[in-house]
Amino acid sequence: MRSGNSQESQRTGFFERVYEIVEQIPPGMVASYGQVARLIGEPRKARFVGFALHVNPRPDEIPCHRVVFADGRLADGFAFGGQEAQRQLLEDEGVPFTDDGRVDLSRGQWPAGIEQ
Repeated sequence: MRSGNSQESQRTGFFERVYEIVEQIPPGMVASYGQVARLIGEPRKARFVGFALHVNPRPDEIPCHRVVFADGRLADGFAFGGQEAQRQLLEDEGVPFTDDGRVDLSRGQWPAGIEQ
């Protein structure tokens, strides 16, 4: 019989892998949830990337504001001040936005793991 600790350690390991990747996103760039999931070898777990970032234990070190939806939309439920706070943090770093309020991924997406 499996203990709950095994499941907890798997989740903790997943979350830590997410944080390690997100810490690598440079200022002025963004990655999508799916991109982060692919980079940690879990391409079908973009939603779980969001769960990990929502409980980010070190928001001053792990720049979760640099992770957006695949179409450039910001997270409605950004855990550290809401969507406007996320946009302000990104704008302060020089992330480009389109007229409809999405991140301009053609100019601001981190290229790691992106097939060219």
